[in-house]
Amino acid sequence: MSRPQDPHRGFLPFGNPFRMMLPKGSSLSPKMLDLLNAFEESMAEKLRKLKPPGKEDVLCLTWMKSAMELLCEIHADIKVLITALELPVCDWDDKWIDVYLDNSVKLLDICIALSSEISRLKQGHLFLRCLLHDLESASPKQFIQARSSLDGWRQHMGSKNPRLDNIFSVMDSLAQTLDLPKIKNSSKGKVLMRAMYGVKVVTLFICSVFAAAFSGSATKLMDLPVPETCLWAQAFSDLQTHVNNEIRNTNPDKDKDKILVFLKEVVAVESGVRKVYPIVQDGVESPVEAQVLQKSKLGLEKAAGELCQGLELVAKEVDGFFRVVLTGRDALLSNLRLVGNVFEQGETSIQGPAVR
Repeated sequence: MSRPQDPHRGFLPFGNPFRMMLPKGSSLSPKMLDLLNAFEESMAEKLRKLKPPGKEDVLCLTWMKSAMELLCEIHADIKVLITALELPVCDWDDKWIDVYLDNSVKLLDICIALSSEISRLKQGHLFLRCLLHDLESASPKQFIQARSSLDGWRQHMGSKNPRLDNIFSVMDSLAQTLDLPKIKNSSKGKVLMRAMYGVKVVTLFICSVFAAAFSGSATKLMDLPVPETCLWAQAFSDLQTHVNNEIRNTNPDKDKDKILVFLKEVVAVESGVRKVYPIVQDGVESPVEAQVLQKSKLGLEKAAGELCQGLELVAKEVDGFFRVVLTGRDALLSNLRLVGNVFEQGETSIQGPAVR
């Protein structure tokens, strides 16, 4: 049994995930089969509910909130399954533990990067608040300040987040662990590994969508094949195809001043900024222009409020997912320490008489 302080093993070579499925002719007891089927059917139902009703519902913060909620649920479900399997940590293969611990670290890194990007987008809201405040008055001085706020927002939103860029390499390394080792002599181990495979595939897909939405780039969007033997395979395939196709079909404006973010709420705010900017730049010289400015201001205020509220909700879910992963990791490490202590105490009691 590996100790918590032992160095983790390297990632297994990326291969064919289909090899991990229950081999032809293998059999599980009715109890094990019921547990596996219940887990996979539950995940299939969650995936079906996550499929957006229309293409306009894909790249929005409401859907992203639901996607992160699903991750929290299925990671909680795997804990329930482990308890139901009655598979103590002392019976886990070292490779399972090493891969789980390595993967959990990478998921925590992804959560930190996503939280960092959400915070960056929320910081941009401060410029918009200043802008909207400046537009309360149509004086030339206030317009100068408003232009400064607009320029500050554009510069802030056009900046890159190094942590977000790192997500893609982390996801690549996670993909390399989809091919888990074969389980020969443990039916409980087979159920556990197959369930973990499903959780990992869904997690990787959703993280891939988040990264694409925040970065405005579909180049690293993942298309993950899954074996048809999985009860959730069809639901996952339908969801993945629908979401990935919509992201790839999104054609952001190639204008160099365009903020290349796929999120619909960010696009709406940017549209409002584009309407306000020429008015602020040229000034208001007539009642008609004043009315146009007021209408544009109200539209921008609404879009900015929806973006800020949506980011708050997604940030809460990302933080919740971080805690789910962290508590699962901590629980495993605590069990490993407990097993290690019991093992060491056993060695002492056995060797004691021989020493004497």
